[in-house]
Amino acid sequence: MAKILVTGNRLRLRQAEECDIAYIMGLEYEPENLKFIVPFSEELHLAVIRSPEESMDIIVEEKDSGEPVGYLWVSGLKNTSHEIEWTHVIIGKKGRGYGHEAMKLLKAWTFDVLKAHRAWMDCKDYNARALHLYESEGMVREGLIRETILTNGVYENLVILGILDREYRDRKERGMEHAGEP
Repeated sequence: MAKILVTGNRLRLRQAEECDIAYIMGLEYEPENLKFIVPFSEELHLAVIRSPEESMDIIVEEKDSGEPVGYLWVSGLKNTSHEIEWTHVIIGKKGRGYGHEAMKLLKAWTFDVLKAHRAWMDCKDYNARALHLYESEGMVREGLIRETILTNGVYENLVILGILDREYRDRKERGMEHAGEP
């Protein structure tokens, strides 16, 4: 039985299992997603699924149907500074508000369950849709790493975004976050 991490109105986050590997790999290598991420190998995903102490693959699924709608990769679970990296945030069913709910659930799990101090992520600077989502969910642009990734012979920039536990709690007090407890 898959471990449920947190549940929202329409979605829930659960720890990925080996049977999810085809779905994860399909999302990563879908052309619309691939241009915005650096994909990981199936072997790496399987290693993380089998031993999720430092990093974890997480499936975003519809609460009622159990149908997967996205996938997350989270790292830093043993970080002594209580800093979590959200390495991949990929929603397969776009345009339904699932990205917003998935981000709210990810923040609730990160700050309410894991008791993290800080969460951060990077995003390619031309991924306007994702940057809008992350910033609308309270992420703050902290910097720009110029020409750091070489993709198809072109150097790309990464925007670094972060959110602190006190910023999350402030948003939660103002009713901007997941209302229930994980």
